[in-house]
Amino acid sequence: MGAHGVRLKYCYNLSFMENMFDIKGRVAVVTGAGGVLGGSVAKSLVKAGAKIVVLDIRQENLDARVKELQKMGGEAFGLICNVLDMDSLNSTAKQVVEKWERVDMLINCAGGNIPGATLTPDQTIFDMKVEDWEKVTNLNLNGTVYPCWAFGKVMAEQGKGSIITISSMTTYSAITRVPGYSVAKSGINIFTQWMATELAQKFGEGIRINAIAPGFFIGDQNRALLVNPDGSLTDRSQRILYKTPMCRFGDISELNGAVQFLCSDAASFITGAVLPIDGGFSAFSGV
Repeated sequence: MGAHGVRLKYCYNLSFMENMFDIKGRVAVVTGAGGVLGGSVAKSLVKAGAKIVVLDIRQENLDARVKELQKMGGEAFGLICNVLDMDSLNSTAKQVVEKWERVDMLINCAGGNIPGATLTPDQTIFDMKVEDWEKVTNLNLNGTVYPCWAFGKVMAEQGKGSIITISSMTTYSAITRVPGYSVAKSGINIFTQWMATELAQKFGEGIRINAIAPGFFIGDQNRALLVNPDGSLTDRSQRILYKTPMCRFGDISELNGAVQFLCSDAASFITGAVLPIDGGFSAFSGV
């Protein structure tokens, strides 16, 4: 084969790979898109050519994110939505379909821990208030399940779609001080597997649901746990890094490639998976 033939084969292979991961023009609904994780995912998907529906419960966060995405040249609009209210979710799904006719992707970024549900070093589980336990488990578990019902129904009617849920390293083994968050995220794992089975068996192979399980990233919610006031790392951080073979914290943007992959046709035979993005934390015993 001559040089010309090699170039043609290379271009063909490159085009084939680009098409596999292509999500241009697809409609992506991102819950909690006004937050750090949701914002990072939304911006990444806009760069990949997707149309973004920004969902958030706070108007100021919503407006700021839509403006940011549009400034990047993306197609985006926002809707106030409460992920714990089925009426709100069903109404939102209807509005999305009315505007863009379909929903191709749902990324469930709404969630997170709350101060009252994080035990201090001198507290035990018996010190946690019931209302804090209920708030954190409800937000993370039902705040994922309910959007999957509302937008999953749209996908079932279409016969195609991809859903991403957000798991956590707290589901692999016990991590101290965050019991409610751990239980909720563990529930997301089995719901993801159950829903993947339900959708594939009853609505066809075109509808998939998978989870990503982020490792440790320093953000506003966990900064006090991981960073001392003087900027040095806490003992908890040191223990995390000891068990992370890559010996560093992740960057929130390092989740975006996995989201696009799982939403693309390159992952057409992947459903019910929980993908760790953790620098090896879940693989390493610590010894």
